[in-house]
Amino acid sequence: MAEKKKIYQVDAFTSEPFRGNPAGVCIISEETTPEWMQNIANEMNLSETAFIIPGKPVNSIRFFTPVAEVPLCGHATLSSAHIMFETGMAEKNEEIIFLSQAGELKARMSQKWITMDFPSFPLKQIPVPRGIENIIGIKPLEMYSSSYGWTLALLQIEHDVRTLNPDFFEMGKSEFGQLIVTAPSSETNFDFCVRCFVPILGIDEDPVTGSAHCALVPFWHMKTNRTDFISHQVSKRTGVLKVSLKEKRVEISGQARTIFRATLLV
Repeated sequence: MAEKKKIYQVDAFTSEPFRGNPAGVCIISEETTPEWMQNIANEMNLSETAFIIPGKPVNSIRFFTPVAEVPLCGHATLSSAHIMFETGMAEKNEEIIFLSQAGELKARMSQKWITMDFPSFPLKQIPVPRGIENIIGIKPLEMYSSSYGWTLALLQIEHDVRTLNPDFFEMGKSEFGQLIVTAPSSETNFDFCVRCFVPILGIDEDPVTGSAHCALVPFWHMKTNRTDFISHQVSKRTGVLKVSLKEKRVEISGQARTIFRATLLV
């Protein structure tokens, strides 16, 4: 395409470079084809790349993994808001509104943190299936199904979450190809820990997963009757999220760092 487009890489849910979850953020001026966006996402080879068409007051946003479009992505939304604030596309005191396939998403700046307004996902407890330990390496205490294909598994302690070594090939073939695994945190700075595996979308382990907290926050509210939590995603890159339940919505707050910006020549 003749018009030059800007693309950024941002590390989300961290204040340090090379931590958190990297996302691509591509700014385009008009609708383009899903095939082109998928090719760019595959080229970036990150868990998600967001494509933004700026607008006033609503910005269009779409999310692509290297292999498929997804309706919602937390860290790519955070990265997109971060770029808009950092480049002056949005004022620091402005609320950014994104229109996604999952509905309206909002983001606002509060000091060095960006707070996003996301939907809350319903949870339905399901029986722990026989043989699940052959797929994920451990038998969960409880399991739940949730929106957008997510399954949530509760483990007993953080050590179990950290040492989990799933069989991604078998997981990708099973009904648990989008799995959230959580347990109470063993560290006093955090309330719960989490890891997320999404082999069905070409992501064996997602480093930090904002959208999973749309299920995690109502889950931990159900367990503790609390509404505010600090989440620690204990992947190799790690990430920290401040999360709150606000009636039927979830607020997810994080920090971000820009790693590079470039101009697309295609």
